[in-house]
Amino acid sequence: MDPTQAFCPNMDCPARGQSGTGHIGVHSHKARRFICRQCGKTFAERAGTPFYRLRTPTETVTLVVTLLAHGCPLQAIVAAFGFDERTLADWLDRAGLHGHAVHEHVVEMPRQLGQVQADELRVKSQGAIVWMAMAVMVTTRLWLGGEVSPQRDLCLIRRLMQRVRRCALAGRILICTDGLGSYVRAAREAFRDKVATGRRGRQPLRVWGRLLIAQVVKRYENRHVVAVERRVVHGHADQAEKARAASSGEGVINTAYIERLNGTFRERLASLARRTRGLARTVTRLEAATNSGVSSER
Repeated sequence: MDPTQAFCPNMDCPARGQSGTGHIGVHSHKARRFICRQCGKTFAERAGTPFYRLRTPTETVTLVVTLLAHGCPLQAIVAAFGFDERTLADWLDRAGLHGHAVHEHVVEMPRQLGQVQADELRVKSQGAIVWMAMAVMVTTRLWLGGEVSPQRDLCLIRRLMQRVRRCALAGRILICTDGLGSYVRAAREAFRDKVATGRRGRQPLRVWGRLLIAQVVKRYENRHVVAVERRVVHGHADQAEKARAASSGEGVINTAYIERLNGTFRERLASLARRTRGLARTVTRLEAATNSGVSSER
């Protein structure tokens, strides 16, 4: 037990979230509990982790979640380890919630994104079709997050663009998408700030001056790509080309990086494959599997 690596989970504690300051001590080695000298509360060593109040060894839970995140069939894990399906589902949900919290704390921090690519996945679930919209930072291949919705509509794209907005610092940013028109409106709504006028009433909003939006529209015949149209729908074409070259080097405007990431997700998670019998039952379970898969990669 290392108290220097722990922090108080009490929401009312003035030192919540702080570690290594000496205010955390060991309350019980046998029960593996810490004590916060600021608020006087005690808490378990595994509080705030997916292993909290689980009697199964941490190594076993980690191994099972890793196998699930890399596409191992659920029935294979049941046969190999002897756990109940509901137990494995609970562990996956725990890992998904933890991965979502870690993603918000680590990834959703303002940074210079440069170029961002976004796309959607059509996912078959039991009795329904859902859509997963995801975005990636091209320079570092950082997954910026995703949103899930039963409809591929403006609300889904708005939520994705708001997530990208929380990761971005004000500056030049190029957003590359496919031909879905919702991206243009959603990006313009997300990347804008209030303008102080000194007058009473609602302050006007102004779109970022260095926001660039490009689209890659593919033409198909007999399920084969016969033509590709690249266009800049917001901003100047020369500025978009400079932003693209600064983030990805030689080439042209494309959505190759997000398409590769989509392929990785389909490869790792059985419920995302185009033809599969391992369909996701609920949207919540699909989100948990995605978040746990990304957290296991970190």
